[in-house]
Amino acid sequence: MTNYINVDGRNGSFEAYIARPKATQVSAVVVLQELFGVNADIRQHCDELCAQGYLAVAPDLYWAQEPGIDLSVRSKDDWDHGLRLNMNYNRDAGAKDIKDTIDTVAAMPECNGRVAVLGYCIGGLMTYLTTARFGGVAAAVAFHGGDTEKYLDEVSGVTAPILMHLAGEDEFMPHAAQEQIKSAFAGKPNAAIYTYPGQRHAFSRHNGEHYNADAAKLANDRTRDFLHNHLS
Repeated sequence: MTNYINVDGRNGSFEAYIARPKATQVSAVVVLQELFGVNADIRQHCDELCAQGYLAVAPDLYWAQEPGIDLSVRSKDDWDHGLRLNMNYNRDAGAKDIKDTIDTVAAMPECNGRVAVLGYCIGGLMTYLTTARFGGVAAAVAFHGGDTEKYLDEVSGVTAPILMHLAGEDEFMPHAAQEQIKSAFAGKPNAAIYTYPGQRHAFSRHNGEHYNADAAKLANDRTRDFLHNHLS
């Protein structure tokens, strides 16, 4: 069975990695990549969610620039490559691609129609933007979503349950930005935000330079419980 599906979106057709559990009529999680594309790390996240019983799908966010990009988290050249793609990424069009992915997954026969979205880095930001701009999301999880503070005027659009993980010493999200995010979500009963003191950006990235096993386990355990509560 192929590990990829096609999503026929309003902006064009693109591929998405898919990990299918043995059970059918299950909830799904759309997993959004970092700047490295749908690489080994993102596929591993999908496989781990699949092992928890979810249908997990990771769309190619950079398909309009360079389809099928798969970069190493340890390569300086790949990092620079991903940064260039990220700088030219159309976030407004991307949110529509993600919404189209959510709708495609929800309609799959093995899905029960309940779909969460979960993202890392640029994918964390896009998780927030997609949740704020569109319906159809059962729950949302954002890991260290850089630039989220630039879009806080859209917080009122977030009606789905949302969980955010912030790295206390994130080099791409200054303390002031983190405080702005917390302030904007304060008082929203559907939002939970956790800070991981001393952690740097992408502390939960498999094989990443800043990976921290304890912090990653805590964030992943919280994510597991959150998804179970809202997708069961």
